[in-house]
Amino acid sequence: MAWILKLVPRLVLGAAGISFATAVLAADITIGAAFPLSGPNASYGDIFGSGANLARDHINEDNLLGDKLRIQYEDTQALPQQGVISMNKLVNVARVPYVLSAFTGVSKAISTTAARTKTVAVNGGGVGPDLASLGAYFWNVIPLATDEVKAILPYLIKEKNLKKFVLVYVDDPLGEGIRKELETSLAQAGGELAESLSVPATMQQFAGIAARVRAANPDVIYIASYGSQQSQMIKQFRDNGVKQQIASYSAFSIPETNALPQAKGAVYTTQNIDWKSADPVTKRFVDDYQSKYKKLPSAYIANYYNAVRLFGLLASELKKKGEPITGENLLRQRNETKTFDLVGGKVTFAENGTVLSPMQVNEIDGAGGKVVSVFGK
Repeated sequence: MAWILKLVPRLVLGAAGISFATAVLAADITIGAAFPLSGPNASYGDIFGSGANLARDHINEDNLLGDKLRIQYEDTQALPQQGVISMNKLVNVARVPYVLSAFTGVSKAISTTAARTKTVAVNGGGVGPDLASLGAYFWNVIPLATDEVKAILPYLIKEKNLKKFVLVYVDDPLGEGIRKELETSLAQAGGELAESLSVPATMQQFAGIAARVRAANPDVIYIASYGSQQSQMIKQFRDNGVKQQIASYSAFSIPETNALPQAKGAVYTTQNIDWKSADPVTKRFVDDYQSKYKKLPSAYIANYYNAVRLFGLLASELKKKGEPITGENLLRQRNETKTFDLVGGKVTFAENGTVLSPMQVNEIDGAGGKVVSVFGK
């Protein structure tokens, strides 16, 4: 009996400690992130998270919200079905008012839950054009494929005199969106879409596709894919004698693709950001990112920094008013505030929740890349 009596105070203290820890966590403000953390696209999750976490740290350092901001990450594997599971966990269990999203298919899949529960979902990575029409609670801090395609065509057609295109695209909402945009925009820009070749999202062997590309004899091969699949396409196209210009969209900005020897000379679009800007928000972001990771950030990293900073700015205003931080109030506050100081400068949202931005064309040169053209500035 004596040992039981001695144990009771420890149990009481342990229970008190647990209660105290729970109380501390309960005071924290939590947002969610539905990212690929495993599978062939996990590298995107690491990239996106590095930007989101830096913004969280800055918000907490500045005591912008009074309470600590936390980000709860859930793994989507870049798959729509897994994305819905992750979104349901964040909304129904964690009760977050704001979720970071990525990939066109996943974003479309979770948008129904976002609209139904009035939870803000913010995309900084997917570029399918139809992401602009997913309702008031779905926002984009990245220009969409419409802007990316329109930015690269003048460079390829007018500056490089490359007019005949073959599109190789993944058979999902992202690929379909880029196909439709190229079909519309190429003719208007003075180019020709000679052939469109779709591939399943899981496909990794492209010798047969390379043969069809060679037969079409284009000036440009536009690749609309992502992750390990895009790397395999590039390598196997070059290994199978496809020597023409390769072009793509912002998915090419990941380190794995930029490091590929076979990718040297490929061009791709991202939004235009001046990493040397003296703007205090941009400078702090670039300086602290370089200090931590010993390299310059990418547009994707800036997007997810901006997505979290945007939440901090909106939530701070709501707290000043004594209003709860809900998706509904965040949406109303965004509409009231209109313009935000984010990385890259002042940002304004269109009514459909999408930002417009100048675009740039980047060339992979084996030495960190270089900007070869700017569009819309």
